[in-house]
Amino acid sequence: MHPALALAIAYTSGSIPFAHLAGMAKSVDLRKQGSGNLGATNVFRVLGWKIGILVFLADAAKGALPVLLLPPRIESVRDPVMWAILVGVAAIMGHVRPVFLKFGKGGKGVATAAGVFFALAPIPMAVTFAVFVAVVLASGYVSLGSLISAVVLPTLLGINLGISSPLFLVSVLVAAFVFWTHRANIGRLRRGEENRFGKRGQA
Repeated sequence: MHPALALAIAYTSGSIPFAHLAGMAKSVDLRKQGSGNLGATNVFRVLGWKIGILVFLADAAKGALPVLLLPPRIESVRDPVMWAILVGVAAIMGHVRPVFLKFGKGGKGVATAAGVFFALAPIPMAVTFAVFVAVVLASGYVSLGSLISAVVLPTLLGINLGISSPLFLVSVLVAAFVFWTHRANIGRLRRGEENRFGKRGQA
């Protein structure tokens, strides 16, 4: 398989807007409800926890599966790990700017990134996910859990793999991207205006 084709497939996989499809199945346009974000958190708030869990798992799978399935099929002299990382990044980009929604606003990339890193570094990602759950349960803020997780994962990868590891470097870039997509949430957290999980509002 040509590398460009693998990246295109990964991007297309990431572009599947499961949140939007779930909303349409319930005659709800999530872009006009709750936070207007096509991510699992907004699905939880608007459509309920059962559909929210399904969307989270689907969003994670569309990041994990390309990473697991495509790199071994790529015809290249480069390290397969590098292609796995690039495939994962392509899937995350698809989630954020899905081709199926005419490159409009998708989700913030957290669930898909989680799927990518579960495939690339399962143990550090499992620890990071546990931290995410603990922060959300303790604080009620999904955004805070996402931001803290974005710091925890690169830290763990840096300790285990070293700061020269390509996976560590990519995790830092993804963390920066998560902070960028959550910049409005950061402002609301600082002002004490962020909505807690389970309440309709910004996600």
